[in-house]
Amino acid sequence: MTEITKTIETMPDAIKRFVLHWGDMGGQWGVNRSVAQIHALLYISEQPLTAEQICDVLGIARSNVSNSLKELLGWKIIRRQPVAGDRRDHYVAEIDVWEIAKHIAGVRKQRELDPALETLDFCLAAAKDDINVSETQRERLQAMHKFTTDVSGFHDQMLRVPTPTLLRLIKMGDKIVGLLNMGRKPKA
Repeated sequence: MTEITKTIETMPDAIKRFVLHWGDMGGQWGVNRSVAQIHALLYISEQPLTAEQICDVLGIARSNVSNSLKELLGWKIIRRQPVAGDRRDHYVAEIDVWEIAKHIAGVRKQRELDPALETLDFCLAAAKDDINVSETQRERLQAMHKFTTDVSGFHDQMLRVPTPTLLRLIKMGDKIVGLLNMGRKPKA
């Protein structure tokens, strides 16, 4: 987007569709539509934008924009960027898609996996000596705990892998699965 003063209606079709679709996808991922649209606009923008400019472009209320910007700052996928001669806050998005994904995955883990593990820890401890909890129920709680612990550990491991290595792993896809299945007989 070369001109900041455009509204969503006057944007090029490709940019408009990206911003609107990202907003729809945000809803699918449990993120407020406005938050996702603002992120998309900042990501695609070639220049830092003020909250007022975001309001004008997207037609979103100032209070909604302010709250959305706070959330995006908390996710560390946007940041404030000073602009010489202007005292207002300007915002830019992280443009490295891998960094965006890592930040989002970290927040999702913190919001979803960590509380799930805490709850499962409590449930396992409470079920341990409770005669009203069957052995099958304990086993299912343990299985869910192991799964959640494994996913949490995998997340932590993947965040430590350098991006170029992650890219190589993704490109290897089926080859890795094949290596992991070495020595196993194919299912008939």
